[in-house]
Amino acid sequence: MTNKVIFDYRFTSEKDSLHYKMRKDVSSLLNVSTVFKIFINEDLYFEQEEFPILEFYKYLYKWKRSIQKDKKIYEFHYYSIEHDDEEGAIISLIPFGDKIRLKSIWAELELYNVFELDYLISELIALETRLKRDLENYFQIELDKFIKHIPSRYIL
Repeated sequence: MTNKVIFDYRFTSEKDSLHYKMRKDVSSLLNVSTVFKIFINEDLYFEQEEFPILEFYKYLYKWKRSIQKDKKIYEFHYYSIEHDDEEGAIISLIPFGDKIRLKSIWAELELYNVFELDYLISELIALETRLKRDLENYFQIELDKFIKHIPSRYIL
C-alpha cells in the first residue's frame, strides 16, 4: 500500500496581527495561528485549531537546514512551548531504512502511517517552502527577519 499525505492549513490570525515591529514580541509570534490538518489517503489524521504555525515553521526550517547541510535524514519532533511534552511530540517523523513513520499524539484516527522515505521528506520540504511563501504573503513580512526571534525548543 502506498500512502499519500496532504498538509493543509488555513490562517486564523488576522492579516494585521503580525508586522515587522512585532518580530521580538514572543507572545505575538506564538499567537499567529492556523487550523492545521494532515490527511493520510484522504482520511483526516490530525487536526488542530489555533495551531502555532510560526513555531512549527521554525522546527521545519531548522530540520530542513540540518538535513541539507549534513546530507543525513534526522528524526523530526515538534513540541510546542505551550504544551506539556510528557505525552510526547505533537508531530514526529521517524525514519527507518527506506521508510518513514508519521506520528502524532493527537491523531484523530489510527491509520497506517508509514511512507516511502523520499516521498515524505520531499513533502515536508515542500510544506516548509509553501509555509514560508504563504506566511510572507499573508502578513507582508520577511520571515528571515523573524526566524531568530520565534521561540523554539528545537534540538537535533
